[in-house]
Amino acid sequence: MPEHKPPPPHGHFGHSHAPPDPALLSTDVGIRAVRRSLAILLGTAAVQTAAVAVSGSVALLADTIHNAGDALTAIPLWLAFRMARREPNGRFSYGYGRVEDLAGLAIVVVIAASALLAAYESVLRFLEPREISHLGIVAAAALVGFAGNEAAARIRINAGRRIASAALIADGQHARADALASLSVLLGAAGVWLGFPQADPIVGLGITGVICVIAWTAGRAVIGRLLDETDPHVAEEIRLATSSAPGVQAVTDVRVRWMGHRLEADVSIAVDPGLTVQEGHAGALYVRHHLLHRIPHLRHVTIHVDPASASGLEHHRIGTHAHDGLPAHSH
Repeated sequence: MPEHKPPPPHGHFGHSHAPPDPALLSTDVGIRAVRRSLAILLGTAAVQTAAVAVSGSVALLADTIHNAGDALTAIPLWLAFRMARREPNGRFSYGYGRVEDLAGLAIVVVIAASALLAAYESVLRFLEPREISHLGIVAAAALVGFAGNEAAARIRINAGRRIASAALIADGQHARADALASLSVLLGAAGVWLGFPQADPIVGLGITGVICVIAWTAGRAVIGRLLDETDPHVAEEIRLATSSAPGVQAVTDVRVRWMGHRLEADVSIAVDPGLTVQEGHAGALYVRHHLLHRIPHLRHVTIHVDPASASGLEHHRIGTHAHDGLPAHSH
């Protein structure tokens, strides 16, 4: 491995520099998306509340309460993003990134509850049809609810994809589920106006099915994050980027996981056995710096350096042995 000059002062190596930390910037993107979408949803709920006061529509009242209550799921996600900015400490040595995933799990539970509520209300309207008055006001308010929730959904989903936050994407899908609930009120009012009152519960059941699909999709993504699932191409991209670094003879192990919307990786490399410890350390720093600039969303990476003559997992195993009265075993 050729001698590497140390990189200039840079945030990845614990020194201050002019550009801000990309991880903090991505967290700020998430916070702004949550605040903007929350303001839109609260404004939407205010408009719908006024329409309920005029029309007395029970369906619209239920939709308004549903939207206003679900808008508040943004608060735990907001707090999670703020906690993610805290530095690791002795008790939470990996930081607070998992709080974001836990907030996402709570959001998935709320989406599933929304589906159950929508199904219950739809069946109830089949059994106990309700008369809807002031159809124009109800339809207009439902349209406002749909537009407001869809706008919030796009803000959250776009920001979530930009910063790779499964929780923020789930919250955006939650807003989209609420938009569909508002749409059911609109289509139900249209059905009543056309003389087909059963349209309301029929549309409600159809939208319940769509919300169930949303809950499944969001839940799978969030639970996958909690179980350290990553796309295989991420590890392969890290492997290829590491292999291209000078002096790296082999990449023997790559492990990647998400902590909130940030990636963490452990990489084992094989180098010339004749290198000194200092030269091996310099090479590891070079690889780390290289990866932090090449891999999107990568916040932390640990490089393990092995001599090429003893690289790979088989050289890290501890042979069969016994101690402290335990049966013979290996590690």
